[in-house]
Amino acid sequence: MNVASILKVKGNDVITASPSDSIAAVSQVLGEKRIGAVLVVDTSQKLCGVLSERDIVRGLSEAGEGCLDLRATDLMTSDLVTTSPSETIDNVMALMTEKRIRHLPVLEDGKLAGFISIGDVVKCRMDEVEREAAALRDYIATG
Repeated sequence: MNVASILKVKGNDVITASPSDSIAAVSQVLGEKRIGAVLVVDTSQKLCGVLSERDIVRGLSEAGEGCLDLRATDLMTSDLVTTSPSETIDNVMALMTEKRIRHLPVLEDGKLAGFISIGDVVKCRMDEVEREAAALRDYIATG
């Protein structure tokens, strides 16, 4: 299994924000879409960063209510870790654990191909384990 298999099920649609979007506006999108992070892209669709709920909470703890008037670029994580569609699920799980990150932009040939979360990765791995268990049960039943 690889990242492409996650995107095949999940799709390639990515919710994005502009670097100039207010934290209040981005928070609204996160709540409406029931997601934990957005990718921040510029007008040419170049990936600039990731802005997550955690980034916003950290901003609130530091700046208080005034945080909501800040821009996405003020709180986003710009030192990005990315992956590719061909990367294995096991490697992605190890990377996310090692780097302590929950969201990974997926790039193919330098262009945005999708966005996956730790929940997507765990779901994929659980589905794979269930398929393996079913295959073993079938094998034992016919043996």
